[in-house]
Amino acid sequence: MSTTTITRTPGSGALSRLTAVEARLFLREPSGAFFAVLFPAVLLTVLGLVMPWADLPFNDQDPVLSQINGITGYAPTVLALAVATVGLSAYPQTIAGYRGRGVLKRMSTTPVPPSRILVAQLAVNLVALLVAAVLMFAAGALVVGVAAPAEPLVLLGAFLLSVLSAFAVGSVIAALAPNAPAATAWGMSVYFVSLFFAGVWLPLPLMPDVVQTIAGYTPLGAASEAMAAAWYGQPLDVAPFLVMAAWTLVALPVAARFFRWS
Repeated sequence: MSTTTITRTPGSGALSRLTAVEARLFLREPSGAFFAVLFPAVLLTVLGLVMPWADLPFNDQDPVLSQINGITGYAPTVLALAVATVGLSAYPQTIAGYRGRGVLKRMSTTPVPPSRILVAQLAVNLVALLVAAVLMFAAGALVVGVAAPAEPLVLLGAFLLSVLSAFAVGSVIAALAPNAPAATAWGMSVYFVSLFFAGVWLPLPLMPDVVQTIAGYTPLGAASEAMAAAWYGQPLDVAPFLVMAAWTLVALPVAARFFRWS
């Protein structure tokens, strides 16, 4: 990464140049690009083809959930999984890897603040996740009969806020981890706990009430709840949106406060 180029391009130009560099680096990592962009579509399609519950009612005891099939009921969870994979695992490892290799230390001699690096990473990964969401729905609808979201605009808002909250938590890990192995260990610990509360192992609507209550206060649990309600056509509840916003507003200043160049 050329620090000279960034120094010569002030303001928004520096951010756009940095974002372009991050995008090229993202595309040079085939495994990272696969898990960020293609894996959600592959996972949902495979589940729909091999799982016996995919064509059954998602929950025959619920008047709304009984109208959708099991694989549609699992679609918001796969979206939450995609967000967690990028925001809590790949992203912190990338930033910590830059720190371990001395990239951040070299950039500290330029006018680029740490916030520009985080924004560039967020922009690149947000685009990747939006593409992943479109591919996931297209593959799911064409191959395994995933129903269209009942409230697409609400779903989009919930999805964007889920990305922000996951990246806010990931930014705290990225700010503190001295190197990529440390970021991997810390990030994966948060990642697997988040997956449980996001309903990856068992969809949230099928979990005990006490677990659903706890999950609603976690960023990925709230994200899964909000996206599920929008996809299923359940009544809008602002609580998950407020939880995600709170995590974002708290975690980002913490990350900025403790961000280290080396």
